[in-house]
Amino acid sequence: MSRRRLLRVAATAAVTGLGVAYLAWKIDLGESARLLGSASPGWFAAAVAVMALSVFPMAWRWQQLLRAKGIHDRLPWLARAYFVSYTAGQFLPTAVGGDAVRILETARRHPGRGGPIAGSILLERALGAAATLTLAGVGFVLAIGRYDVGAYLWIQLLFVAATIVLAVVVFSRAARRPLRLLVPLLRAVRLERPLRAAYEGIHAYRENAGLLAAIFALTVAIQAVRILAIWFSALAVGVDLDARVYYVMGPLLFLVMLVPFTINGFAVREAFFVSFLGTLGVGADPAFATGFLFFLVVVALSLPGALLLAWDGVRGGARPRAAEHG
Repeated sequence: MSRRRLLRVAATAAVTGLGVAYLAWKIDLGESARLLGSASPGWFAAAVAVMALSVFPMAWRWQQLLRAKGIHDRLPWLARAYFVSYTAGQFLPTAVGGDAVRILETARRHPGRGGPIAGSILLERALGAAATLTLAGVGFVLAIGRYDVGAYLWIQLLFVAATIVLAVVVFSRAARRPLRLLVPLLRAVRLERPLRAAYEGIHAYRENAGLLAAIFALTVAIQAVRILAIWFSALAVGVDLDARVYYVMGPLLFLVMLVPFTINGFAVREAFFVSFLGTLGVGADPAFATGFLFFLVVVALSLPGALLLAWDGVRGGARPRAAEHG
């Protein structure tokens, strides 16, 4: 096992172990299981529906980013790629693993276009994070004087400020010269090539400012709707808080799910629910049940992808290459 691989495994074990230890300290497994067993099927189904239906505008968003670079593909296939990425995300580190699967599958359909494809997906992820942090800014305003969630508010504000700085660095031509000073350091730690590819792929969209503004607005709307799935998961286990709470909590949860040293956010996600909702007076067991039920929502979202992969296997794995147009 390589040193980098060993460090990743060790970091994953440490992060997951801390999450499990925190949960073991806070929750009663019997009570949590009772809450999950009595969860409302209707609210659970509503949460799954919100997440599943949001895939299609996300696929359309990706289609527009690809089209801007001369790569044309059908909306149904792009939606399929999303569902398959959710399946992969159950076994690979967080959402990043699912993105890697999308890049590989789409590059196979468009030989020689791997760079722009990776750039579109990385930009999509960056816009998703920026939209999440925009909602975090809204949540920050909503929470002032209303919800006592302590340090979480300042963490949100810090991430919002960092996102603004990062956007300037990535899209500004003036930033390219100082960024070159980092090349020797990045080359020494073997990160120069992947980070350069990511930077160039995203920076290439600098000339598509109008498209980026429209896609960003759509992404904010999608993220706002997806936060409702967290609220519905809470209602399913009897946690009755105002929906505005989840616009404070949701952006932070989406960021937690990007932590690279977990497998599908196991334990870290549930520990976050227990910690955050605990600051609002919710007991550890219903908070844990909310987090675990939201995990089951994501698992349900991965089932169509699993069925699609099984169908591909029956057909021998052959998928026609997408036609290129202009």
